[in-house]
Amino acid sequence: MAKNKKITVQDVDIALYEDNQQDFISLTDIARYKDAEHTDSIIQNWMRNRNTIELLGFWETIYNPDFKPLEFEGFRKQAGLNSFVMTPKRWIESTNAIGITSKPGRYGGTFAHKDIALEFASWISIEFKLFVIKEFQRLKEEESNRSKLEWNLQRTLAKVNYRIHTDAIKENLVPKEITKQQAGFVYASEADLLNVALFGMTAKEWREQNPDAKGNIRDEATIEQLVVLSNMESINALLIRKEFPQAERLTELNKVAITQMKSLLGSSSTRKLK
Repeated sequence: MAKNKKITVQDVDIALYEDNQQDFISLTDIARYKDAEHTDSIIQNWMRNRNTIELLGFWETIYNPDFKPLEFEGFRKQAGLNSFVMTPKRWIESTNAIGITSKPGRYGGTFAHKDIALEFASWISIEFKLFVIKEFQRLKEEESNRSKLEWNLQRTLAKVNYRIHTDAIKENLVPKEITKQQAGFVYASEADLLNVALFGMTAKEWREQNPDAKGNIRDEATIEQLVVLSNMESINALLIRKEFPQAERLTELNKVAITQMKSLLGSSSTRKLK
């Protein structure tokens, strides 16, 4: 499934998408660096060149088993002549090419595999190509780091959840036990029900106590509290289905918060996340 992305190079937004682990870059956006009003003409002028036709043909020969080499040879002989005209659509339809594609719609245009797109950027401007390469590499590094972080976080949280179910109750309470008055109070939203069970206060009460804070009560939560909050949401949904009154659910969720927070604060797995 294609994933749409974007990089910005010298104030020019360049669209990208990934499909089957292959990166495609917008030739239309690269052409805007030279002339935003005539991007199609710029791409066609580039494709008229013999060197370009050879690049496209050799790339397809290597990576595309369904490429039509006879049609390629015909274009290769004509390339460079004044009468020769080449468009992305003609190239794709005649040779069954996959290195260049056209995407319809508002954010569409002509896209090419990164190998080809970078050569087009070089034809536009060698300096511009270097900036494109730099931003593209930065994007890929960010994606790689994000992927590693997500994998490690999922792996650690899996261990954490196992610890929650198996750990014994520690001696000291972490969230404060709610009062009988709190337990009898019907909160307006289920979100605040969870807030009181875990943090001991509603979102409004937290804002009143922290008037200078930029975020909200959950933005300031620790990783342990976020894990417990996620678990509490599932438990609350189950209690709702069983038609527990809200006051009883508040009491039960507070007990869950206390038990799980004590377990997490004693876990070496969560300490590694800090």
